[in-house]
Amino acid sequence: MEIKDLQRENIKNLKPYSTARDEFKGQASVFLDANENSFGSPLPANYNRYPDPLQLDVKDAISKIKGVPIENTFLGNGSDEAIDLLFRAFCNPGKDNVIILPPTYGMYEVSANINDVEVRKVDLLANFQLDLDKIAETIDANTKIIFICSPNNPTGNSIDRTDIETILANFKGLVVVDEAYINFAKQKTFIQELTEYANLVVLQTFSKAWGLAALRLGMAFSSRQVIDILNKVKPPYNINQATQDLALEALKNIQQVNEWIKITVAERERLRAELTKLSLVKKVYPSDANFILVEVMDAQKTYNDLVEVGIIVRNRSKVSLCEGCLRITVGTVEENNQLISILEKI
Repeated sequence: MEIKDLQRENIKNLKPYSTARDEFKGQASVFLDANENSFGSPLPANYNRYPDPLQLDVKDAISKIKGVPIENTFLGNGSDEAIDLLFRAFCNPGKDNVIILPPTYGMYEVSANINDVEVRKVDLLANFQLDLDKIAETIDANTKIIFICSPNNPTGNSIDRTDIETILANFKGLVVVDEAYINFAKQKTFIQELTEYANLVVLQTFSKAWGLAALRLGMAFSSRQVIDILNKVKPPYNINQATQDLALEALKNIQQVNEWIKITVAERERLRAELTKLSLVKKVYPSDANFILVEVMDAQKTYNDLVEVGIIVRNRSKVSLCEGCLRITVGTVEENNQLISILEKI
């Protein structure tokens, strides 16, 4: 497979914006090239200067943790930016299509609609796994991307690894494996397969296990060809300097993050066990994420009752295959105890 043949024709010929930081690399004492405010900024840090457009220091720190080379790493303003850029770089508006697998993360469809790209939906099976036969039937010559969320949102389960590998080996477009919740799963990440599949794109994020949702920093890992294209079409300074600085500080605290992951997984299993005991609960689905999908007797009433006492969960009862379900994020020990206490009284 040639990745260059998948990208849009206008992107092949695109000459990217050249920043002042692209044209000069090295050390200097006087910078008069980028029309910045030479007097500084009102803030303690030197935010008067434009940030590194390729975020090389952050990528280097990530590389040491993930084992993925810098040239195979893209950083976006949340994973949502990487999703949007994949549409803009590889999907011709009004012509190409992508496949999503409901119930799944909603931004794939939103981004497709923004970019005027047809969305073809293949529902997951009743066990929330892939319907490989239906996916194969849905693919045509204009299918450019298949989005697979694993662990899946909102169901919480990991998608069978062999099924994903089957699609990677047989589909002639990009396969995006969204691993936003991979830190909470037993299944290993697909970044280990990057050297085997040129069409694989793995999405990860700092928003979940790393606790940096407010920073809006997402990661995409792929072959050099795909990453080069994403860097070509992205805004020149898509990750601001404050985010880069804070991310570098966070990456020094991996032991703390790993401890939070252990606590979250333990609390997830305790919460599952406690929820199963409740009379209003019909089913608690197994989860590899930091949330649990729970089928209850009356989802809307339960949701409203929780809102009245200041506890907010997500009502997913109108989502296909999730009828009657609430999605509950695993909270702190105290928050989980409070939730169980309230549900026992409903």
